[in-house]
Amino acid sequence: MILYLGRRLLGVLGVLVAVAAVTFTIFYVLPSDPAAAACGKSCSAERLEAIRANMGLDAPLWRQFADFVTGIFTGRTMGTGPYALRCDFPCLGYSYENSQSVWDLLVDRLPVSASLAFGAAALWLLLGLTAGVTAALHKDTLTDRVLMVGAVAAASLPVYFTSVLLIYGLIRVTGLLPYPQYVPFGDDPLSWASNMLLPWLALAILYAAMYARQSRGSMIESMAEPYIRTARAKGLPRRTVVVKHGLRAGMTPILTIFGMDLGGLLAGAVITESIFGLPGVGRLFYGALSTGDQPVILGVTLLAATFIVVANLAVDLLYAVVDPRVRY
Repeated sequence: MILYLGRRLLGVLGVLVAVAAVTFTIFYVLPSDPAAAACGKSCSAERLEAIRANMGLDAPLWRQFADFVTGIFTGRTMGTGPYALRCDFPCLGYSYENSQSVWDLLVDRLPVSASLAFGAAALWLLLGLTAGVTAALHKDTLTDRVLMVGAVAAASLPVYFTSVLLIYGLIRVTGLLPYPQYVPFGDDPLSWASNMLLPWLALAILYAAMYARQSRGSMIESMAEPYIRTARAKGLPRRTVVVKHGLRAGMTPILTIFGMDLGGLLAGAVITESIFGLPGVGRLFYGALSTGDQPVILGVTLLAATFIVVANLAVDLLYAVVDPRVRY
């Protein structure tokens, strides 16, 4: 198991380095110039060249990338002279649009995105798995058809449309929920939950529909296995057969897509955060794209890649616990 974990960690490190190299190259060979953004509109050619030298943009691309990677692990000093900036570990660059280090920006926004991701994930798992397993156990009945038609309808609705309907129905018409304003969990857990419930629902409806269809197919396949018939023949209670034997095997594909979805959402849900005005990583990323803030774009991309590969690693480790054959 230790050797398996070591191989997987090396693979994760290799993927992150590759993502950093590709992303760094793409954003630093584009026509937009970070030095021009830092210099402003009324900027002379001499001033622009001085800023480029101070930011280290006059060095070869490979040297810039080496400094970037080194700074992630040790920190670095950006620029020289009176305008030098110290970027402490872990240094992902400096946003001249926000006058703040990229890491500090991500740390400020990450709790919002994490609250959105974990809350929505818990909700869509509850709704999706309940609907999928119920439909599978009542295959080809009215219950099955109603649940699957509802899942198809929900999956076809874009998040922004669902969000508008929820805002209109639960805020403007009934007044059941407040318009979302992020409140830190440590300040007031009840206000945190009540303000996040609407964004959770907006994301959960879409994902729950997809999980319902996936879990239905997986459960139907697992419940047709010979060991399920054997368990029934032994006289085991139906609950034991379904939960302990059928559900455990049927949820293996769900585990894979759940890791991918949760890892992606931790890096921000751009549409949902923008609609509800949540100051998360996704909204930060959208703003960076609009202004061409390349250090922030690169930092968010690396953050997203890290969450996704770590989620995949966690899924692989769970597989290794369930099925030792995957270790070899």
